[in-house]
Amino acid sequence: MAGARPRALRALHVAAELYPWVKTGGLGDVLAALPPALLDQGVDTRLCLPGFPALLDAFRLSDAVRLATPFATERVRVALATVPGSKITAYLVDHPPFYDRPGGPYGAADGRDWPDNHRRFGLLDWVAAALGSGADPNWRPDIVQAHDWHAGLAPPYLRAANAAVASIFTIHNLAYQGFFPAGTFPELSLPAHFYGIDGLEFYGGLSFLKGGLFYADRLTTVSPTYANEIQTPAFGEGFDGLLRGRADALTGILNGVDPRYWDPEHDDAIPLGYGIDTAEIGKEAAKRELRRRFYLEEAAGPIFGVVSRLTPQKGLDLLLAALPALAGAGGQLALLGSGDRELEDGFGAASREWHGTVGVEFGYDERLARLIIAGADCMVLPSRFEPCGLTQLYALRYGTLPVVRRTGGLADTVVDTTPAALADETATGFVFDAATPDALAGALGRAAAAYPDRTVWRQMMRRAMTRDFSWARSAEQYAALYRELVDKAP
Repeated sequence: MAGARPRALRALHVAAELYPWVKTGGLGDVLAALPPALLDQGVDTRLCLPGFPALLDAFRLSDAVRLATPFATERVRVALATVPGSKITAYLVDHPPFYDRPGGPYGAADGRDWPDNHRRFGLLDWVAAALGSGADPNWRPDIVQAHDWHAGLAPPYLRAANAAVASIFTIHNLAYQGFFPAGTFPELSLPAHFYGIDGLEFYGGLSFLKGGLFYADRLTTVSPTYANEIQTPAFGEGFDGLLRGRADALTGILNGVDPRYWDPEHDDAIPLGYGIDTAEIGKEAAKRELRRRFYLEEAAGPIFGVVSRLTPQKGLDLLLAALPALAGAGGQLALLGSGDRELEDGFGAASREWHGTVGVEFGYDERLARLIIAGADCMVLPSRFEPCGLTQLYALRYGTLPVVRRTGGLADTVVDTTPAALADETATGFVFDAATPDALAGALGRAAAAYPDRTVWRQMMRRAMTRDFSWARSAEQYAALYRELVDKAP
């Protein structure tokens, strides 16, 4: 009919995590925030998720389809539900032998990966490809967007089925590759020729991640700088040659901040909500509680906060070595995290040696993380590599100035406090280059030296809180990419 409105684009997102029910890192946050933002852009967006008990228990389910798959003798139920608190529809692959297990989404309670993860996530990806091929008679996507290695086989399955749907593979962290022995390939029900250098083979085994990188129509990652970095041997994790060869198909799109969950004015995890004009009052209340929680003494210098996995990737060994400089500059540290035993032992010893100056809690506590982000003056992120990073975005929104290494999304989101940046009023944090304790100590020292000038510090806080890192901007870029792919389709 002439003048009829075109049908809205349909996008299916495949992932293993969804905040707040299943989360081990930033991936769950992204899947909670990006689909609703895409819906606001007019993209009819759905999720495809494993049927973990936390999701099955929280969602009100109805049958969508039951599929005969290569992964089970019985038909696998794919349930349909609306994500609580949103308008997003989700498909849940309800197969208890694969997903109803104690422990985390990827491994047992002792931290060891499940040995059949190739089958567990192969099933998820096979179902996503089936949905892309029209398994649900009531809804069929134009785009299947697969997130991280767990969803890496969705593009190969779509290619093997000659499905008339475009695929995007999004790299959240290239270091996690979904590597399995070559002998597991026959269990995945892919054509034999998909195992090879031009396919899933990777250093004598197979990689789910490579499946996404090789077979997807387009590739995205979570910051422009990281998109460039992963095309180099230093950051490419063995995939730099493949990524250079696909450079024309690779786009870096920054993650965003979901204001439903990250809003200092309405955050019940902090003592007193605050906005741009009341930030100092609100942050002072949070700082008092932070000092009480971490047994920090009253002091004139800044509090540096850390909420992180304690790993060399995150550069926390650099911070441990730079602690004497931090303390010598009049700073204090409040750290929440867990990870490498050596780092835990090191920070534990530091908290005893510098009692009242260094406070540490091991583990993860969402409310405490928010208190640190609100109550600290600076958040420290000295990562060796960082695809995007969300903590610095949360810190900016809460008026907490990041101290970061110039890499990945950290480089794209924090403007260093140089004389030029102060003059043109763009500075929002403190940036250093070399992955060394001395370079980090220099940035910490600059932050401590700048802190007493309350006029300049307030201006930087205000600027940080007004930076636009909304998901609306990211979703607009994804929607444009979807339209481009659909318009190019034969």
